[in-house]
Amino acid sequence: MLLGVFTAAEGAGLTCAQRWPLCDGALAGLLPANYLSFVEWFHRLVAGTTGLVVLGTVVQAWRTGQSRRIRYAVMAALAILPVQVTLGMLTVTTYEWLVLVAHFTTATAIFGLLALAAAWAYQTTDAAPSGRYAALAGSALAVPAAVVSPRLLFAFGSAVQVTYYTLLLGAFAALLAATVWLRGQRATTLTGVAAALVAGLLVLGRQNYSQTVAVGTVVALAVVVGCGLLAARTAGSKRDDTPPRDIRLDSR
Repeated sequence: MLLGVFTAAEGAGLTCAQRWPLCDGALAGLLPANYLSFVEWFHRLVAGTTGLVVLGTVVQAWRTGQSRRIRYAVMAALAILPVQVTLGMLTVTTYEWLVLVAHFTTATAIFGLLALAAAWAYQTTDAAPSGRYAALAGSALAVPAAVVSPRLLFAFGSAVQVTYYTLLLGAFAALLAATVWLRGQRATTLTGVAAALVAGLLVLGRQNYSQTVAVGTVVALAVVVGCGLLAARTAGSKRDDTPPRDIRLDSR
């Protein structure tokens, strides 16, 4: 995802002569012709490799007898991949705004499903302390994300965009893990809301074209910080230690 952000920020999405899956260089377009074409070509290469890794993860989840929710999460990520590939092709050949948004939406969904699968895989019967740390980590990452958020203090160039999305992806994964690991309805609701806000910012971050929306982004991140801190505090309270759902490790 970060490579995709960098590719778009560098303006490399329209290179490779807007051809897909080929490019504009040697071997009848199999290779790139210049730096920007290389960025787009390398993005495709990494995306294809990632797809194979997801496929391998699905196979491994079934072979090792992981819980049903883990298997279903990675299978859902794999099922979305063809849609993501198709949207990637349309991004190159049409470069329409709605296609770009849809492309990043599916990427965020795949990332979220894999993050959930990882959180479930590492969940233990006493995961609440880890959940509090994850909630605090999500809050902590949201603070610098607000500082480098789109068009607020810095020009939203390639380096700033990659930094912003790195922080948001880290916060998203941490908040999803907190939602899985924490016990207590209020705590998990707070981290779930925070994770949903971050997901929205991930999808719409590059569509931020006004100062009003820029301020709104900071407000949303402030809410994320507050939700994470309150969830960590609530989870440590004896008044909210009843699990909202069955958290058994194996739900086959």
